[in-house]
Amino acid sequence: MSTNVTKNNPLRALPMQQLMALAALVILYAFFAVFGNHFLSPSTFVSILDSSYYIGFLAIGMTFVIITAGIDLSSGTVMVGSALVGGVAYNVWHLPIGLALLVVLATGIAFGIGNGILVGFLHIPPFIATLGMQFASLGLCAVIAQVQTQTYPSLTSEDGWFKTVLYKAGNLPVGILWLAAFFVIAWFILTRTKLGRYTYAIGSNEEAVELSGVVVSRWKFWVYVLNGFFCGLAGVIYAATFSSITPQTGNGQEMYAIAACVIGGTSLAGGVGSLWGTIIGVFVISVLKTGLLSMGLPVQWQQVLIGVVVVLAVLLDVIRTRRAGRA
Repeated sequence: MSTNVTKNNPLRALPMQQLMALAALVILYAFFAVFGNHFLSPSTFVSILDSSYYIGFLAIGMTFVIITAGIDLSSGTVMVGSALVGGVAYNVWHLPIGLALLVVLATGIAFGIGNGILVGFLHIPPFIATLGMQFASLGLCAVIAQVQTQTYPSLTSEDGWFKTVLYKAGNLPVGILWLAAFFVIAWFILTRTKLGRYTYAIGSNEEAVELSGVVVSRWKFWVYVLNGFFCGLAGVIYAATFSSITPQTGNGQEMYAIAACVIGGTSLAGGVGSLWGTIIGVFVISVLKTGLLSMGLPVQWQQVLIGVVVVLAVLLDVIRTRRAGRA
């Protein structure tokens, strides 16, 4: 049943969306190479990679959620909140840095379980459930941290080894290797496992999947748990990237993840999506952010232009969905 449902969705339109996203990436890179300041330098290229890590992990998990026709508005605050709790584990509970990072990962999974219960078993609309979890994660993690900024070891300190392992070893951007490794794992899950097949099937026609005897609520639950796992991974990379984690931050980071998915061809209507497209979308956003800075434009212009890009990508998605519906 799930295979038939998946074949009936407009997946054949997806490669064109990926090609368009890839073309946009090349055009943006060429534009900033001409008009940016030292944009073609090796340090700028490393900066592009550095700014893609935690957004990339968020976007990978978000791809699964959006393909089911869901959404997660809490992933940004869960990422930062998890890093905040890990900082408490290191600074207050005096856990070794390795265990503190496991606390970060476990916190992300815990919030993913919460979202999975709300959306999967209690049937609360994803927008409402994850919006509530956004505020809950923001407040709860701040309470655990007693509204104090948490710091992680610097690169030169004894416990700073985790930055070398997870983020950057000298000038070598190690983080891209971790992103690539977990991308392959996520790709395998999405394309080669029952969870992946049901992810597409639920987004294509949830009612038909339910009538076929599949327990949709259970599979939705696991999709959100998996998303929580990737939020936890993003929190780990976030902690390795930024030494200071401030409470009440993280709002808006989920929008970069959603934008990457949409730019890469994942349909907000559900049933259509690709991790390859998502990764292209991640680098489109990263190049756009870094390129605007190289031109000396204020940070606020990043949000304006990324918003325009997202609206255009959603418009193309709507047009494609309507054409597929008429066909």
